[in-house]
Amino acid sequence: MSKFQPEHFHQQAADALADPQLRHNFRGAMDYLQSKRKSAFADPQEEAAIRDRAEAIRRRCLRKLPELLEQLETNCTANGIQVHWAENAEQANAIFLAIAQSITQPVSNPKTNHALLMIKGKSMVSEEINLNHEMAKHQITCLESDMGEYIIQLDGDTPSHIIMPAIHKNKQQVSDTFSEHLDHFTPTTDVDSLIRTGRQQLREKFRTAQIGVSGVNFAVAETGTLCLVENEGNGRMCTTVPDIHIAVTGIEKVVELLSDVPPLYSALTRSATGQAITTYFNMISSPRKPGELDGPKAVHLILLDNGRSQAYQDEETRQTLQCIRCGACMNHCPVYTRIGGHAYGTVYPGPIGKIISPHLLGLEATQDLVTASSLCGACGEVCPVRIPIPSLLQRLRHDAKLPPEQEHQPLRGQQSAANTTESMMMKAFAAVACHPSVYHTGTWLAGKVRHWMPDNMSNWTQCRTAPKPAATSLHHLLKQKRKGTQQ
Repeated sequence: MSKFQPEHFHQQAADALADPQLRHNFRGAMDYLQSKRKSAFADPQEEAAIRDRAEAIRRRCLRKLPELLEQLETNCTANGIQVHWAENAEQANAIFLAIAQSITQPVSNPKTNHALLMIKGKSMVSEEINLNHEMAKHQITCLESDMGEYIIQLDGDTPSHIIMPAIHKNKQQVSDTFSEHLDHFTPTTDVDSLIRTGRQQLREKFRTAQIGVSGVNFAVAETGTLCLVENEGNGRMCTTVPDIHIAVTGIEKVVELLSDVPPLYSALTRSATGQAITTYFNMISSPRKPGELDGPKAVHLILLDNGRSQAYQDEETRQTLQCIRCGACMNHCPVYTRIGGHAYGTVYPGPIGKIISPHLLGLEATQDLVTASSLCGACGEVCPVRIPIPSLLQRLRHDAKLPPEQEHQPLRGQQSAANTTESMMMKAFAAVACHPSVYHTGTWLAGKVRHWMPDNMSNWTQCRTAPKPAATSLHHLLKQKRKGTQQ
């Protein structure tokens, strides 16, 4: 369970700003990722074309989402993939547990007292449902196999970025983590040695795990295919070595056609890590067939709602679901790059987290997040599927304070940030501002009584008074010249 919560955003942000090591780690990482993306999109016309096509695909697929989900279930079932539907995190975890408990239990591991091992590839949806913690309640171990996730799992930490979970740690901190938790580890800050150590620890786990868990980048309705994008190879191991593979994904990840995948794949990899293509691209369409030597004996797909239907019901907030989880908006956000992901207290931090978390958690818990933005527009400028994040933040700010417009569906937690005093003051200002004579009289009076204010207030207003500009106009210079001539 994370110690960070969205309700405590302001204090968590202040703590992050006061941590020079954290800020140094993020600054270096963000500069690197921004540079990589810029190199990947060196041609502005090509970038625009890729983003236009990716946006068009996502919009089309979302318009057809209900039909595509049914088509996906039909084709997956025909392929031998068992499809499950989960309305919320509790239902998703119950499905995981039922599948795990259907397996003949092996002898318990005396070190962990856990009878069954799940080995996980990278999956933010599994973080969203808090899978590791929930399975541990039933003596089921969930081991992370993504290197970044593995590092923070050893530390009892949580991801701070959706693509690079341990981006908040430097080489020395990773070495310290390994020294504390791994036997026979020789401290080093050599990156290759650290990676090799992690792989050696995980290699045997792939063979002994009964269940492999993965996320899904794209679920193709046309063919019933699950696509998985990765760089480390652990995703391929998780989905092929254990006898059972469970894939879990949000309902918005479905695409209509197999031909939709390459354009989205190109937009994703370039935006996320600056790569033209990742090391591995996995396409899973069925469990192991008769005569095949590898692959899981059973494949399960869990389709999770968890608030996504709420976003889908409104045409404006539906744009949130276009996201392909590249993380580019985080890498370019002036807020995220300074405070990191933990300050937000949500699974999805940064700009995308600020617009999707209110649907997952409600506006009561996330009302501070929607105001944690300068609305500079950097996130919208780099989004590969052109999600209008700044305008969606403005919409959510409205919904946190005011009742829904007539054409909008109320959101969970609507008006949770409403303030009676603030509302009355804004109404009074609006009334005054609509009457010029009243407004000008009021500002004139305010100027007259300024010096009667308490010292702390008058000092503030004095500092806020704009200094007189230097007289450098041509008219002034000519006047001064004539004056000098007369003298």
